[in-house]
Amino acid sequence: MTTAVIAEDEALLREELVSLLRGTWPELHIVAACEDGAAALEAIAAHRPDVAFLDIRMPGLTGLEVAAAAADTSPGTHVVFVTAYNQYAIDAFEHGAVDYLLKPVTADRVAATARRLKTRAASAPPDLANLATLAAIVEQLSAKLPATPATPALTWITASVGKETRLIAVDEVVYFQADAKYTVVMTAEGEALIRKPLRELLDALDPGVFKQIHRSTIVNMKAVAAIARDESGRGTLRLKNRPETLTVSLPFMPLFRNM
Repeated sequence: MTTAVIAEDEALLREELVSLLRGTWPELHIVAACEDGAAALEAIAAHRPDVAFLDIRMPGLTGLEVAAAAADTSPGTHVVFVTAYNQYAIDAFEHGAVDYLLKPVTADRVAATARRLKTRAASAPPDLANLATLAAIVEQLSAKLPATPATPALTWITASVGKETRLIAVDEVVYFQADAKYTVVMTAEGEALIRKPLRELLDALDPGVFKQIHRSTIVNMKAVAAIARDESGRGTLRLKNRPETLTVSLPFMPLFRNM
C-alpha cells in the first residue's frame, strides 16, 4: 500500500486534492491531511509516508522548509510540491528528484503525477544523490519564488492575566505555547493568556526572531541561552530568563542544523 501526507493550508484546496487523489489513485492511503507545515512535518516523521504533497506557501513552516527538514526524518519519502508559480518552478523541477502540481490542480495532472510516482517507487526509494538534489531544488526555489508581500511584524499583544488585561511587548515574550482554546504567553515575569491560535501568531511574528520548535510551541530565539541534543536526536533549549527548559521535537531538529 502506498501512503501519503498532504499539506495545504486552504481547506477547500486541501479537500479538492484529497478528492482528486482518491479518484485517480484509489490504492493510495492518505494517512494525514494537514493545514500547516508544522503538522505536516510531524505527520511525515510519524508515518514516514511514501509520498508527501506539500503546498510551497503555508503559514509558519513553508513546504520548502518541511521538505528540507523531512529529508532527515523520512529520507524515503518522495516529495511533490504544489505551487501556483509555474514560471519559477519548472526549471528547478526538471532535475527529476521531485514532482509538482500546478494550481489549479486538475485530475489529468494528478493522474500523470501518480504514474510517475508509481514508476519511481517500483525502481528504488530516494537515494543520497536524490536527497542532495532535493536540497539544491529547495535552495533554488527559495531564491527564485516571489517574496510574500511584507506585512509589519507584530509588536504588541493584548493578553489576560487573571482579571487584568495587559499590553505586552512582543520582544518581551520568551515563548508562546498552545493550551486548549488559549495560547500561553510566557515572559520573564510570568504567564498571560490570549485567544489567538498559535497558527495565526506564526503569520504575525518576525520569522527571523520567533521559531517553531514543536507543533504547540514558538520560541523567541533571543531568549535562548543554549541548545543541547540528546542521544535520540531531540533537542532541549535552555532559556536566559526562565528556569524551565523547552523541548525541540525530533521532526523540528533539522531546522536547527546550523546552531
